[in-house]
Amino acid sequence: MSGRTELPSGLVTFMFTDIEGSTRLARMLGDDYGPVLGAHRSVLRAALRDFDGVELFTEGDSFFVAFRDAGDALAACVEAQRRLSAHEWPARDAMPKVRMGMHTGWATPIGDEYASIEVHRAARVAAAAHGGQILCSGATVRSIRGEGEPAAAGAIATKTKTKHLTEVDLLDLGPHRLRGFDDDEQLYQVIATGLDTEFPRPRTQSGARHNLPAALTSFVGRRAETAELADLLTRHRIVTIAGPGGAGKTRLSVAVGEQVLNAYPQGVWTVDAVSAATGLARTLAAALGLRAEPGRPVLETLLEHCADRRMLLLLQTCDAAPAACAGLVRMLLAACPQMDVLVTGREPMGVHGEVVWRIPPMSPGDVFALLSERATAARGGRGVPADEDADLSRVASKLEGSPLAAELAASRMRLFTAGQLAARLDDPIAALDPVSGETGERHDSITASLDWSYRTLSVRAASLLRRLSVFAGAVDLATVEWCGNDALGSLAELTEKSLVDVVPGANYRMSEQVRAYATRQLSGAGDEHAARDRHVAWSLHTLDTVAIDTDGQPRTVSLTELAPYVVEWQAALRWAAAEGDVPTGLRLAIALDPWWREHGAAREGRDLLFRLYRRLDEAEVAPADLAAAYLVHAGLADDRDERVRFLDRAELLARANDDRDLLVRARVGHRLTLLENRDYGGAEQFCRDVIAQADQAGVAEAALPAVVTLAELLCKREALDEAADLLGGARQWEAGRPEDRGRRTVDWLLGIVALRRRDLVAAHDHLVVALRSRLRHGFRGAAADAVAAIAVRCALGEDAETAAVLFGGAEAARGARRTTMFGSFWSAQQLWLRTALGDAAFDAAYADGVGLGFDRIVAMALAVEHPDLEDGAARFIGSVLRPS
Repeated sequence: MSGRTELPSGLVTFMFTDIEGSTRLARMLGDDYGPVLGAHRSVLRAALRDFDGVELFTEGDSFFVAFRDAGDALAACVEAQRRLSAHEWPARDAMPKVRMGMHTGWATPIGDEYASIEVHRAARVAAAAHGGQILCSGATVRSIRGEGEPAAAGAIATKTKTKHLTEVDLLDLGPHRLRGFDDDEQLYQVIATGLDTEFPRPRTQSGARHNLPAALTSFVGRRAETAELADLLTRHRIVTIAGPGGAGKTRLSVAVGEQVLNAYPQGVWTVDAVSAATGLARTLAAALGLRAEPGRPVLETLLEHCADRRMLLLLQTCDAAPAACAGLVRMLLAACPQMDVLVTGREPMGVHGEVVWRIPPMSPGDVFALLSERATAARGGRGVPADEDADLSRVASKLEGSPLAAELAASRMRLFTAGQLAARLDDPIAALDPVSGETGERHDSITASLDWSYRTLSVRAASLLRRLSVFAGAVDLATVEWCGNDALGSLAELTEKSLVDVVPGANYRMSEQVRAYATRQLSGAGDEHAARDRHVAWSLHTLDTVAIDTDGQPRTVSLTELAPYVVEWQAALRWAAAEGDVPTGLRLAIALDPWWREHGAAREGRDLLFRLYRRLDEAEVAPADLAAAYLVHAGLADDRDERVRFLDRAELLARANDDRDLLVRARVGHRLTLLENRDYGGAEQFCRDVIAQADQAGVAEAALPAVVTLAELLCKREALDEAADLLGGARQWEAGRPEDRGRRTVDWLLGIVALRRRDLVAAHDHLVVALRSRLRHGFRGAAADAVAAIAVRCALGEDAETAAVLFGGAEAARGARRTTMFGSFWSAQQLWLRTALGDAAFDAAYADGVGLGFDRIVAMALAVEHPDLEDGAARFIGSVLRPS
């Protein structure tokens, strides 16, 4: 088709198309739907291109095209339908049925789009068509024929010729009211050779009766959900849309009602239980235009009227009067076999045959679109600036798919930029709710919406909701039971009322909005201190489960095992630092140390430790625990003076308590200062002194960090035999230290020594052991170091291309230069690879590694073939020169 710069102006014919029943077709075809959709697009584009159509956009299965000539548009539609029919589809049922509609009117493009009511009228004409049908407006017919009013309704208009078609017939379908327009539109069906001719009446407003409310704002997103619910109604007589307040249940049900209007000849009728002050039956009867008969209950009149009618009832907000709603629905379904019911509420009705459909959160993309549109309206029609898009995306991601939250956030953007709002959304109630708080209406604020549900809870369920609010993430059933012996029944009530979600893995979670609300209720009830102390006790219990083996001995530190608990332990630590138990807080901080280091959260760890220190006067802390916390702090410090200060504090405590192990661990930390000063000779001697001191004190394994540093220094000056002997003796020490053995640093360094010796067999063995252990225990940065070392092993083994790819993947993960001692080693190897491969080949292979992603890079490293001696590989590659 023509380029977007050639938009016609003046008298323009607009055409819309889409596939009828595309959702059902996609479900039926599964993975085969993609090729069918692509073929449909290709066929349409090829046909429309031949008739000078200008494609404005394609979205999903729909097209929007503009033509300078109405005859061209008509001919393009006919030819497109013929080609669709003639195309070889995978099966007869796989052929997409495309509906098409045209309208002609005056329009002028603005940029690369039209802002004309004629576009909307054309879209409504297309929406009135059925699959395989072509409809056009009276304006298009007049433009094609170039003469006065056409023939009377129901007749075949005079045969029409265009410059592309010999002739077509235009069947006058009479006047129809298009949705959104007050005037009637004369519609015509295009009849031509090769086109279907028999269709139901057009899908226009006169085709169905309803009392669906007129929308004040656009309905954004939810296309898949609307289609899924419409499909459920074809198979089930009662479907309940259940979900939390503000999730968009009512708006979605109305959208479904609009979509299925033509399936219910006697209409779609909506009743809200909240506003049914005179009773549900009387309210529904009034909506249907029924009057009470003398001496007869209105319910009997209602049941008689609906008995043989095909209609859909939308029963809104059933949780406002659950018993009355359930009773009415049972009677309607029993007495009216052609009636279907679509219910909305925060909990199921419990009616036999009910299908409960839990409304999912809106997708982030839909939330962004809704937020952007509403924010534009809130700002008086001024759109959100492009430079705020990233911050607006952050806001959308924090709203948890809640339409209510998006509407409230949009109103807040009268006052704040998107960035300012995003920074305040950790507490959504404080950020989004109106300041007055006295709203009354359940959709005016998050608090009002949740009050509606909270008031319906039993005492036990409300108590459980408050106690669960102290947990930072999803919890399992055992954790719920930790909150009280009566928790299971209360949990069922909370999930039924959509205050707690069931998530995959049989876990349970609150949204951040519910959590913020429940936390306020907890504080108001005076139970917060006890609930948070209990959460701290639970955190200590889970820490023991993870860190202590069944025989009471410490277990290997594994970040993989820590991951599910980190968010909870950090929440417990924040409470301990504020008002809770200080010794427990210190223990949690020590446990979180490896996680903070691995995930770049050193600053957060130091801040929490400082807060704990400020409360030391209030607590009785064992000197060994405090000294261990000082060592953690020193390891997290990014300032030399701060690190030295806390190492000195730990050393003083160790000497005062004659703790030799702790004393060695405190002294070892000072080696980093010498390394930072590039005093390698002094650092080597310091490490030897510490190792000797530890050996004399009987705590040789406490000096393992000094052994590792000394081995690195020995490698740096090519004292490889001494480094290998030193590391060989340290393997047992590392295996005896739970906090170190998961990293396999000794094996990794033995692999480096073997690489320096050109011993590929030993290097491969040690490096694969180190890589597997680091992966298993969640040390991603250290694993990247192992991948970089395996890259060197590949280079020494004459596989330069694989080496370059592995280097790219390792350095993209920011792991290869974590061990700064070997930075020059990596650089030298890469320089040699660049020379061997050439700049272009090296850069291409390196870029491939960056793009593969770390998981695939690791798999590639582990798949490197072992240099087995039995297969003829040389153990020592002495003949090939490599940089050291």
